[in-house]
Amino acid sequence: MDWTPLLPGTALWALALYLPLSVPLGRFEQALADFGLKEGLQQLALVVASLALALAVGAIANLLMAWILGPGWGTSLGLIAVLAGLVLSLGSRSDAS
Repeated sequence: MDWTPLLPGTALWALALYLPLSVPLGRFEQALADFGLKEGLQQLALVVASLALALAVGAIANLLMAWILGPGWGTSLGLIAVLAGLVLSLGSRSDAS
C-alpha cells in the first residue's frame, strides 16, 4: 500500500494539532526537571516529544477523516483546521495600544 498520498494531510493535521497537544506536556516537563537533565536537553526532549505526539495524532486524525469522508477530504479538513487555528489565534490577540 502506498502511504505517500496521506503525507500532506498528516502534516497539516500535525500542524493544526501541535499547539493544543503540546500544552498539556507540563507533567513531562516537570518529570524532566526532576530527573536532573540540563536545560538544553529538557527543551530538546520537550520539542521532540510534542512533535512526535502531534505527528502521531495527526496521522490518526488524517486516517480517520480519510476513512470516514474519503481520501481527499481528510487532507482538505486538515487545511481547514490549520487555517481556522490561524484565524482564531489572530482574532484572540488583544490590542495592547
